Amino acid sequence: MMIDPFLENTVSQTWAQSLEPPEAVPAAADVVIIGGGIVGVSTAWFLAKKGIDVVLCEKGHIAGEQSGRNWGWVRVQGRDSREIPMVLESMRIWEGLKEEIGEDVGFARGGCFWTANSEKELQEQEDWLSIAKEYDIGTRLIGSKELQQLVHGSALGWAGAMYTESDGRAEPHLATPAIARAAVQHDAKVLTACAVRGIETSGGAVSAVVTESGTIKTSTVLCAAGAWTSMFCRSLNINVPQLKIRGTVARTAPAENVLNGAMFGDSLGIRRRQDGGYTVASGAVSEHSITPSSFRYFNKFVPAMLMDFGHLRLSFGQEFVDEWNTPRTWSLDKASPFEETRVLNPSPTPRVLKAIRRSLDTIFPQLAATPFVEAWAGMIEATPDVVPVIDSIGNLPGFHIATGFSGHGFGIGPGAGKVIAGMLSGSDSGIDISEFRLSRFFDGSPIKPQSTI
Repeated sequence: MMIDPFLENTVSQTWAQSLEPPEAVPAAADVVIIGGGIVGVSTAWFLAKKGIDVVLCEKGHIAGEQSGRNWGWVRVQGRDSREIPMVLESMRIWEGLKEEIGEDVGFARGGCFWTANSEKELQEQEDWLSIAKEYDIGTRLIGSKELQQLVHGSALGWAGAMYTESDGRAEPHLATPAIARAAVQHDAKVLTACAVRGIETSGGAVSAVVTESGTIKTSTVLCAAGAWTSMFCRSLNINVPQLKIRGTVARTAPAENVLNGAMFGDSLGIRRRQDGGYTVASGAVSEHSITPSSFRYFNKFVPAMLMDFGHLRLSFGQEFVDEWNTPRTWSLDKASPFEETRVLNPSPTPRVLKAIRRSLDTIFPQLAATPFVEAWAGMIEATPDVVPVIDSIGNLPGFHIATGFSGHGFGIGPGAGKVIAGMLSGSDSGIDISEFRLSRFFDGSPIKPQSTI
């Protein structure tokens, strides 16, 4: 039977499908993971490969939120130095993922370009080259002539770009569900429409999770719930500084090949898609709707806000009211906030879509007649220093968190999953995660973001 290419490549298929709740939940598990994004499912996959009995509970759909809505970039270029060992491990995993799991996730190496409008901007990018050299990453600065040979038909006279040829891309709507199926093949249990309402303890340590479909006895829990993590943890008296950033994204119909990889500049982020179109987003706008959490964590986020001040767009609306009205705790025998909102599904911002369209047409006039065939938005969970929290919580033994990937989670996800599986199973992944401890936001350590979202 012929499949409509549009339907096959529709990004929203990850969150627009019907909910499929489990008939029952397992009575017990070695590990329970809360959240079906790429970090959660990758962790489940690595644990299952070790023979560990793991259950993943997702309140909505696998990849229904940011893991299915991101740009699809798999890059090391420009990353915070603290993330690089994990990103490099992730790159290695992405390279062999199709062969290992037997499914195409759309991974391809096409390079990553960070364009510069002037020689001054180009030289400012040189600072990151010392990090690249330390980790033997083949990043280099290229001039306008070489850039024109690699990125075709641009109407802008760029001075050059920072270029990492080994960086890649993949398809978010394919990758995370495929990894989840691979975990199931190794006997992990992946449950959707199964919200975790809370934690039960015995002797001060984790003893079970309470889901809407029943209780699962366990001594080890990972909360990898993305934008929901801070709220879940707060109900346990665990303070996780985290705010939401809205990202508006679109995809085009198949079009002329102007680049094979991904490119970022002042006004546009663009990457080639497996279907021959492009995923496009604004390079100039980060949207944050002010909520009570914005005030609660304001002081911690000042350095990140100053770094991204020119791109930050603040608004005040329904999100404030919604968070204000959300209780701090709730009864575990009644519907929780996670059941009231199965999928965090913000609408794309019209003015941002117009800006993306304008930038695309200006930079690549040959794509001006290529329509947007789908648009969506997602909520990125950001930390004050724009790198994740991966940690065990000392005052609640058995409880762990992996959150705040700040727009980097898709590319780093498989590597993060391997590292987190090591943390949960007590095995050494070979990658130091001490820089990602939660206590860094409370122990007087300076908050120094190295990159933006």
